[in-house]
Amino acid sequence: MRRRASRSSRSRTHVRTLAVLAAAGLLLTGCTAAGKAGQSDAGAGGSGKAGGTAAVKVGLVYSRTGLLADYGKQYRDGFMAGLDYATKGTGKVAGHRIEVTEQDDAGDPGKAVSAAKNLIGKGYKVLAGTTDSGVALQMAPLAAQNKVLYVSGPAATDAVTGINGYTFRSGRQSYQDILTAGAMLGDAEGKKVTVLAQDSTFGQANVAAVKAVLGAKGAKVGSVLAPPSATDLTPFARQVKAGGPDLVFVAWAGSTAPALWTALDQQGVLGAGKVVTGLAGTASYPVFGAAGSKVSFLAHYFPGAGGGNAVEKAMLDSVTKAGGTPDLFTPDGFTAAQMIVHAVAEGSATDPAAMVKALEGWTFDGVKGKAQVRAEDHALVQPMFVARLTGKGAALKPELLDTEPMDTVAPPVKPSAG
Repeated sequence: MRRRASRSSRSRTHVRTLAVLAAAGLLLTGCTAAGKAGQSDAGAGGSGKAGGTAAVKVGLVYSRTGLLADYGKQYRDGFMAGLDYATKGTGKVAGHRIEVTEQDDAGDPGKAVSAAKNLIGKGYKVLAGTTDSGVALQMAPLAAQNKVLYVSGPAATDAVTGINGYTFRSGRQSYQDILTAGAMLGDAEGKKVTVLAQDSTFGQANVAAVKAVLGAKGAKVGSVLAPPSATDLTPFARQVKAGGPDLVFVAWAGSTAPALWTALDQQGVLGAGKVVTGLAGTASYPVFGAAGSKVSFLAHYFPGAGGGNAVEKAMLDSVTKAGGTPDLFTPDGFTAAQMIVHAVAEGSATDPAAMVKALEGWTFDGVKGKAQVRAEDHALVQPMFVARLTGKGAALKPELLDTEPMDTVAPPVKPSAG
């Protein structure tokens, strides 16, 4: 495995909010207003005691049910493993017991906001979770209005970064996905990139995102868009092939994905140049069929991607021992727990402003390797991965090809909105 040297230069250009890639599923948006949470007579740390010290109550709001329930479970399993790791198995930090209350948002921003308001009204000063980007964009303003620490989870929308001074993220964002794809292209100047997607809001957003990131680096970005209802995808595969692109960026969702990959393989697209798409969870691997070994995958995470470092090993062992299966978003929960424990240990158990200060600029060893909470906008700067699928059928598994250092795929700085 080759690890590339870190390149610290970063684009400072403000880029529009990017669409979440196929690796994380569709963005589910909502229009529920955040509002101000009710007040409570409860103390900031709650009434629980541990050695005479108030407990730190953490509200875990995530998709236990709904379309993203599988991702929610991965996040929750990771969080519990991370809490055990960060507290050295005691469940306590600085004498404070960490009490976790789980709330199911079912992927509905309204339910999430209602649950968060209830928790804040009971004196909770820390919220975490959020599998869905639409939910995160409603939770973040609520956190700022009520001055509570909010650590978003797998939600990939770039709009969460820098949204306000109380919101952080424990997962990656879409910009990091696209920069990982761009790293496979090398010097983008003059290169031809074709985005293959469905002619839908999701597909068009991905075209706009690739143009904003790779187009800004000098690539000539075009697109081939298929009607969402199309089942014969051969004509679109031929159109991609005829264009002779240096890189094909595939952003596809839905039940026609197996037909798409078969068509691309049969039409010789996969052998003609670099074809890139996002690597989703384990359940998605069979979708690629025989084409899987011919595709380059940008990857947020898969078990083993961290190279078996001590933190990754601790997470894998802990989740497996508890009966879970480590997957794409397990590290997001684990990292959130690390962040919350650090915020309490180095900041405060009762003052979110002190927690924020403790997290800003914090560099730590994470599941994926070295990571940093960037002080200016609370982006989680982290390594990303390039992989391919090996094996056949149910035995398909990812193989790590490259690790992109955290500085190489760092999004541009977006100072906090306050």
